[in-house]
Amino acid sequence: MRSQEIFPAEPARGWIPWGALAPFLALAFVIATALTGDWLIAKQVNLSPEGNPLDPTALIAFTLVPFGLLLMVLLAWVRFVERRPVESIGICGGRKLRDFLRGHAIGLAGLSGVVMVIWIAGGLQFTGVAPAFSQPASLVPIALLLFTFALQSSVEELLFRGWLLSVLSKKFNVPIAVVVSSALFSLMHFNPRTHWLVSVGTLLFGLFGCAWVLRTRSVLGIMGWHSGWNWLLAVGFGLPLTGIDVGLPALLVDLQPVGPDWLTGGTQGPEASVVCFGYFILGIALMWRQPGKSSIAA
Repeated sequence: MRSQEIFPAEPARGWIPWGALAPFLALAFVIATALTGDWLIAKQVNLSPEGNPLDPTALIAFTLVPFGLLLMVLLAWVRFVERRPVESIGICGGRKLRDFLRGHAIGLAGLSGVVMVIWIAGGLQFTGVAPAFSQPASLVPIALLLFTFALQSSVEELLFRGWLLSVLSKKFNVPIAVVVSSALFSLMHFNPRTHWLVSVGTLLFGLFGCAWVLRTRSVLGIMGWHSGWNWLLAVGFGLPLTGIDVGLPALLVDLQPVGPDWLTGGTQGPEASVVCFGYFILGIALMWRQPGKSSIAA
């Protein structure tokens, strides 16, 4: 297949990196800002030896500082090196806020559906209703996380499904762009101490994001979806978010895993569950069945 512009926009007036260089450049962006961000917050908040947040304050800092730096680096690169508009990396469309909020709502609904299916299958045990409201102080970090997760998730989507996907599609073709960007996304979340099913789930997550972008020709919807998904998983049900215990009472329903790890996701949370895999596979199939439409059905 020939090269393709995913997000039609004004042509770049600067230097677009070689296709083979782009993944390494994305990796450098992430590593540099992650190390800098970790250095800035390490003495201010509680982090594990692996750099994971150990309380809500640490999680807010973790989702705000490194990803804020990554956003600044990425936008500066696009503006001053490639000299192209942000529309060329997927921030496009006439109703940007609507597209983001619509994706956010689908993310909330999708995560709720995955959790409900795991519960119906016997993998989760109900232990309480909205315990966060009996501890009003917890509502402040829950509200703050709504915005910091929007930043963290949106920046990840902008880098992998916006910038990297568009560069690789332009330099090579869409299939190569999808495979490489999804594989790099999975690699950046890889932990050798977790079960291999976790990496499968992350790869499907990346493929799902690419399918969404190719369907809508915009990154805004998947930014909203990712934001809603991460936030509700972190605060909604008392379950782990990619292996991180947020340390907050559940906003909606408190649930405890009681089934096998393949059903519940174990210590990694629902994202490592086969139910979540099914959600991603179904979403990919529905979106790639009619690519290029302006609406989403997942």
